Amino acid sequence: MNIPNILTVMRFIIIPVFAYYLYMEQYYISVLLFTLGGITDILDGYIARKYNLITSFGKLADPLADKLMQLTAMVLLTMQGLMPMVFLIIVVAKEIFMVLGSISLYKKENFVVSANWYGKLATVIFYCVIVMAFLLKNFEVRHSAIIIDLATGIAVLFALYAFFMYSLEYRKIRKTSN
Repeated sequence: MNIPNILTVMRFIIIPVFAYYLYMEQYYISVLLFTLGGITDILDGYIARKYNLITSFGKLADPLADKLMQLTAMVLLTMQGLMPMVFLIIVVAKEIFMVLGSISLYKKENFVVSANWYGKLATVIFYCVIVMAFLLKNFEVRHSAIIIDLATGIAVLFALYAFFMYSLEYRKIRKTSN
């Protein structure tokens, strides 16, 4: 196992610890763990590309770790009333379709889907919105619910844009293989 894959596995290990502290509304520790997860994501991608350590495991596990971290945060923030349920439902539905599409391409075409700039951008925006939600809640900022709702809405729009772009790619790959 190479360093980028070890960093990805570390992110999987961070998720339940992060979830515990977020559930307990320990926002400082939650932000620290969430940020640590984000840093390991950036590092594993950078190291994998720079030193040509890209693996099929990494292509599959890295985005899965990102999505699990993101969805864990969204579920708990929704449970705490900090994010609207509708945004969680949209993101979960999008992720289910993305996973099903990826599995389909892998089974039928032996093709492993890689993240593109729009997927990475959507992930970065979600990470920023989630950290912002932690901080706004922790510092009890006036009108924080409106700010979080607007920011989350923008992040969801970027996620839907990424989904649309991946859908176009999916259709193109399927069309060229027939």
